[in-house]
Amino acid sequence: MKSLALILILCAMLPLTQAACFVTRLKPGMTHCQDDVDKTWHAVGSSWRNSKCWDCTCEGCCDQMPRVTPSAGCKVEYDYQTCTFRVFNPMDPSAECPHSAVGK
Repeated sequence: MKSLALILILCAMLPLTQAACFVTRLKPGMTHCQDDVDKTWHAVGSSWRNSKCWDCTCEGCCDQMPRVTPSAGCKVEYDYQTCTFRVFNPMDPSAECPHSAVGK
């Protein structure tokens, strides 16, 4: 019974660690699946990060980039090569801005 309670608590905490996730149902007998973003094929049981910084398996993906809300007059720039972002003042790109974020 304690194990069931622990599993439920961990499952309840999962949404707090991810910006967004989705689950896909595998068809019986599938050996590979296709990434919806990159159109690349992957073996069932493998994991990968696609070009939009989603960590995926054949059962689903979770976004690893937070949704950022910059302060007034500031801009968000996402770098999908490194899966990072920066928030800055467009009038002075070296000046970082305060911001809030939801997700990773």
